[in-house]
Amino acid sequence: MTSQTHRTHAPARAAGAAMAAIGVSILLTITIGLLGPSAVVPALSGPSWQPPYSLGTQPAPHLVIALAALAILLGGLGLLAALHTLGPPGSPHATSRSRLPDPRSLVLLGCLSAGILAFLPPSGSADHLNYAAYGRMVTLGLNPYTHGAIDLPGDPIADAVEKPWREEPSVYGPIATAVQALASWIGGDSLRLTIFILALVNAAAFIATALLIDRFTRHDPAKRLRAALLWTVNPLLLYQLVAGMHVDTLAIACMVAALLARSRPVGAGVLLGLGVAIKVNAGLVALGPAWELRRRPARLALMAGCAVAVVVVGYAIVGPEAIAPMTRTSKSISHASPWKLVQGWLQAIVGTGSAYRGEIQIGSLLLLALIAWALLRLAARRGLLGAGPGGELGAPVVAACLVVAYLFATPYILPWYDGLAFGLLALVAASALDTFVAGHLLVLSLAYLPARVQEVPVDLDWLSKVLRPQLAWALLALTALLVVWAWRAAGPARTPPASAAPPP
Repeated sequence: MTSQTHRTHAPARAAGAAMAAIGVSILLTITIGLLGPSAVVPALSGPSWQPPYSLGTQPAPHLVIALAALAILLGGLGLLAALHTLGPPGSPHATSRSRLPDPRSLVLLGCLSAGILAFLPPSGSADHLNYAAYGRMVTLGLNPYTHGAIDLPGDPIADAVEKPWREEPSVYGPIATAVQALASWIGGDSLRLTIFILALVNAAAFIATALLIDRFTRHDPAKRLRAALLWTVNPLLLYQLVAGMHVDTLAIACMVAALLARSRPVGAGVLLGLGVAIKVNAGLVALGPAWELRRRPARLALMAGCAVAVVVVGYAIVGPEAIAPMTRTSKSISHASPWKLVQGWLQAIVGTGSAYRGEIQIGSLLLLALIAWALLRLAARRGLLGAGPGGELGAPVVAACLVVAYLFATPYILPWYDGLAFGLLALVAASALDTFVAGHLLVLSLAYLPARVQEVPVDLDWLSKVLRPQLAWALLALTALLVVWAWRAAGPARTPPASAAPPP
């Protein structure tokens, strides 16, 4: 085989391998749910004829955790390889891009996978049990913002909540609580049916976001293909957001829809308010439209007024008690966060008498400002992410930069939080930022494998006690690389000396 033939077939093999890895990852995620209750899939009480359905094979903990690890590794590496195959704008990757499937096929595959996962038991974590319990409290007349599952002893829904969350009140917004209450009202005493209603809503939000993004990028096949990889057929998002059934999916759907509807200030404002009233940290996205409309104060005031009205009405209905749990959570530090390393260093140097949460909060805000400034500076100077002429930054670009900065800087980070960044990146132009965010989600997904305490064998404790803290170093290195890349890429263009210039 000649070198020219090898160069011709290499892109095809790379693209094929990437898509095969993504496909196998999605199949593994579906298989985990299909096998039924396990160390990765919490058991659901209720009549067996009710959805979600599974084979109930009771697989061994080591097997399902190995399947989950393989799904994450194959999915993450396949996604990174597929994004590399696309290449940056203007690069000679048209040939390798043509080796990837048609975007419509990827959209169909992703939506179909999300629909299938809605009929399987949620996997990866036990957060969905908390959602069901909070909805149950509303239907029984308890305030989920002041009570935990422990306050409903003997209840078939609340008793399913796992440690260490049994005493924790809800940290979610009033719209999320309303959805949970609706599911509980339909499901009644059946945990299975309650979870199924929540899963249907979650899958519908994921699919709606996929269709919105696909419609937005349909004019450009390359952008459409990249958007499908970043969101619809992203195996890590299908694992975390759909199979994991996290409420973040609903907030992301509102925020993506708001950015695409920002030509209508009232509709966009209502959607922004709904997103914040689901999960408050999604409010960072609102700064994008605010920046874009800074020279049009009337439209900005109308959009902001509608958003604030939705949030105020929502919290007025549930009461001021809903604010306290959020402020308490904002001071937490997750175990895989690089700030956990900083906390350990401070305790080793100064003393263990304090958790140093205040100092870490200040440090995280400074880091957030640094990353956001570096990314916005890069976007304005180099036209990164699709910035307009003269470095004009549109709402999606500003929102994407701020959200990425938040995810890399916040002391409390979990894998499914990254979904918001992928939803926004799918709306802007390609850059190396895609690789950084994909790597971030891959490391976090491995760190929280599985994101449960119960049902995990003692001999696998090293996953949470050893591997998870060690992966914080990988996130620290990735954050440093992101800052260095953004700083260097935004610098003045380097012109090679005349002697080094290529001949005509």
